[in-house]
Amino acid sequence: MTNTLYRFTFSCIALLLGACERSFVFNEYQSLPNIGWHKDSIASFKIPEIDLDSTKTYHLFINARNDNTYKYSNLFLITTLNFPEGKQQIDTLEYEMAYPNGEWMGTGNHILENKLWYKEGFSFKEKGNYSLNISHAMRKNGKAEGIEFLKGITDIGFRIETAANTTN
Repeated sequence: MTNTLYRFTFSCIALLLGACERSFVFNEYQSLPNIGWHKDSIASFKIPEIDLDSTKTYHLFINARNDNTYKYSNLFLITTLNFPEGKQQIDTLEYEMAYPNGEWMGTGNHILENKLWYKEGFSFKEKGNYSLNISHAMRKNGKAEGIEFLKGITDIGFRIETAANTTN
């Protein structure tokens, strides 16, 4: 009986993990320098065309990893989504990184990972190569100039997942 229960539990876990991983189409990270993310530095992600289906919709996420040296409760980013035919979509985004009590959001121990919504139900209608550029837009309160080296963000990533029931 115990052996059967063990096999059943293992099979369920394997099935769930397989189902979760099937939904992602693209997942890439870029490590940031130890001295900090420079205000003029851009993380660029080239999105492979081969896995994108124009009849499906996708959820797009920005992944941010931070450690305890990150001093802020939020994160401001500027994104530029470049379309194959030359169009650009630029967004200024704000994400909460800590709860009001100061406790960090995200998962992990020494390095915390935050999966941040970027676009929900997005369709890649144009054929060709897309890319995403991400830069930080952090400023100290009352200051116009950006923080030159943003410390504590260790990696920035981009993830694309297929949305459930996505046929148009």
